[in-house]
Amino acid sequence: MFKKALLIFVVVILIPMKVFAISASSMIAMDLDNGRVLTGYNINNSRLIASITKIMTAIIAIEKGNLNDEIKVSDIIYKAYGSSIYLEVGEKITLKDLLYGLIMRSGNDAALVISEYISGSVEEFVYLMNEYANNLGMENTHFVNPHGLENDDKSANISTALDMAKLTKYAMENSTFRSIFKTKNYTTKSSTKSYVWHNKNKLLDEKYITGGKTGFTELARRTLVSTGSKNNINVVVVTLNDPDDWQDHKDIYNNIFKNYQSYLILEKDNFEIKDEKYYKDTLYIKNDYYMTLKEDEIKDVKINYNLNKLKEYSDDEIVGYALINLKDKTYHKEPIYIKKDVKKEEKLSWWQKFKRWLFKW
Repeated sequence: MFKKALLIFVVVILIPMKVFAISASSMIAMDLDNGRVLTGYNINNSRLIASITKIMTAIIAIEKGNLNDEIKVSDIIYKAYGSSIYLEVGEKITLKDLLYGLIMRSGNDAALVISEYISGSVEEFVYLMNEYANNLGMENTHFVNPHGLENDDKSANISTALDMAKLTKYAMENSTFRSIFKTKNYTTKSSTKSYVWHNKNKLLDEKYITGGKTGFTELARRTLVSTGSKNNINVVVVTLNDPDDWQDHKDIYNNIFKNYQSYLILEKDNFEIKDEKYYKDTLYIKNDYYMTLKEDEIKDVKINYNLNKLKEYSDDEIVGYALINLKDKTYHKEPIYIKKDVKKEEKLSWWQKFKRWLFKW
């Protein structure tokens, strides 16, 4: 009996149990709908980010450029090395096609051509990248180029898991970016040749993955950004310096989808609040609002209604907001609209009438 028990003990010790452990130096999973950090560690540690830099390059190009513009490739591509889509000097190719090559094949030559097209020079484009970062609250980020490789002087793009999650959340609000970010295969033609590209991101084979960008240099090691959605839960995951990033991202998503649910917090068809100022009118919202929460967190969600006391207002005007708070932090502001209803009547006591009259003064 003793020998049997000892054997079981030895087997348990020697055969490792599967646990939720991540090998990245920094990791974050953020709710794409409201920016809430669901899990993470070392999220503010500054690190080299390699080619996930190209998320910033792409969203700037989409917002500042014309996707149908045909760009003539200059000799700037001679400054590119590493991953490439193999552009040629004098070749003409649209900005749209360059963006697919940038994200799907991590083309460093595409990054340089895009930066020159948008800003006239790499230096001016980098200035724009840092301006965007500042506006997005990426407090620990600094860009020196549009592709993510280390420069000859050893300077390089630096960011954090939190900052890259903020950037990706912003970029994913753009439909063009979302479309490019999730594309597995793409075929196109330039003025001189045809291109057939297959995305480097193996995570796209997972049904719940909605996009991603890979990165690698010898100094930065493996970096990865991915986005995923399941059961109305929408997440961005960032790992920096992660030797096992493919598996780690899958484990992070599985852990979140297992432990979180999407709860309906505001229902537009069942929205009703009363207010002394707008008692004759109908207050309404235009959208349902769901929030990703653990089961034991739903009790901590509070809704505060902040209404402006407007003297004059018109139909469908915003008169306030419904604030969704979790543990004293506001994660969402849903606009409250008004619809005048002159036919709506209510029997009031003399005291209610007096208060309404007094309020007008």
